[in-house]
Amino acid sequence: MTLNLDYVRAQFPALAKNDFVFLDNAGGSLVPQVVADRVAEHLTMTPVQHGATYRISADATNRLKTAQADMAAFINAQRPEELVFAPSTTAMLRILGHCYHSILKPGDQVIVSNSEHESNFGPWQRLKDHGIEVIIWPIDTTTWRLEPETLKSLISDKTKLVCFNHVSNLVGTINPVKEITTLAHDHGAKVVVDGVAAAPHMSVDVQDLDVDYYIFSCYKTFGPHCAAFYGKYDNLLALPQQNHSFIGMEETAYKLQPGNANFELSWGCGGIIDYLSLLGLHHGSNSESRAQNCRHAYDVILDHERTLSYHLLSYLEGVADVTLIGKGSDEVEARVPTISFTHNKKSSRSIVEAIDPFDIGVRHGDFYARQLSTHLGLDAADGVVRISMAHYNTMDEMDRLLSHLKTVL
Repeated sequence: MTLNLDYVRAQFPALAKNDFVFLDNAGGSLVPQVVADRVAEHLTMTPVQHGATYRISADATNRLKTAQADMAAFINAQRPEELVFAPSTTAMLRILGHCYHSILKPGDQVIVSNSEHESNFGPWQRLKDHGIEVIIWPIDTTTWRLEPETLKSLISDKTKLVCFNHVSNLVGTINPVKEITTLAHDHGAKVVVDGVAAAPHMSVDVQDLDVDYYIFSCYKTFGPHCAAFYGKYDNLLALPQQNHSFIGMEETAYKLQPGNANFELSWGCGGIIDYLSLLGLHHGSNSESRAQNCRHAYDVILDHERTLSYHLLSYLEGVADVTLIGKGSDEVEARVPTISFTHNKKSSRSIVEAIDPFDIGVRHGDFYARQLSTHLGLDAADGVVRISMAHYNTMDEMDRLLSHLKTVL
């Protein structure tokens, strides 16, 4: 089914206010009205602390529980207690890394890919200070993905964690999460998956993937500025206390949060599901399950985003001095619409600055994938040009970009 872009774009106030073309979605997506309404609703109607006996506090408490349950269903977690709202992906992975300081022992191994955003790289590097061996798993630059065969040569019975991304925020390739997770589990290791660059573009089913931990940034998935962190219930129970000392070990979310969750942003996250569920219904889903409607919406989104990706990739492949960083137009189904490239004669910064005056938002840099950028020999100051689409982008917007890229490149 073809995505109804008039319907989609009407849900995003930022798209109605100006003629700006927003193609920096991997840095942070636009927000539908329903998300903003939810945040405002909490701030104006239930702006109180949780846990009291009076009605408004009880309403605020129930909203947080509802948001937790809805987000857990959204990713098909087994129970609400497996979902933790966090300030950011970076903060939550730092907390998880700190938990593993006391779980792992000298001689244990952690494997982490070199294609990570720093949020899923730095916390594991710090384990070296505790006698943990950290092994780097390199991306295969012929396939532009993390290959299980390479992992097989690195993993051992000493490996306790394998940390990698569902999708690289620089390369855009979809990694084989299920295959990698099975391999890790066969060696007794757990997996930590950064889903930040995946969640805006595809339905995530943590039970099907069988991952131990999975995290994504809500503000890059049409929501407010916070993160959603999943862990299998038994894993979360076993993690040490990170909040106030009197909070019970069985309070899997509260004990891992740095203080309280952000109440209004957590409630606002339910707007992500409101929006995607309505999008699914508008495009033919007839389920009573909001989560199922969201999954249908993602199917429609996927087809549209592949069309946008193919259009841009086909052009870039025809420019002699352009080097594409990632899979090309012939493998568009194996990637998300986050597309990076360099130019042999022009700096990435100069290309982006030449596009800026035309009210088109793209970006250059390493996007905190510093290890991968260094591995690829990219200029630290300039990095790549990254053009990242979302489902509300149109073919007309892509043509507008290309009309200027053809001059600049």
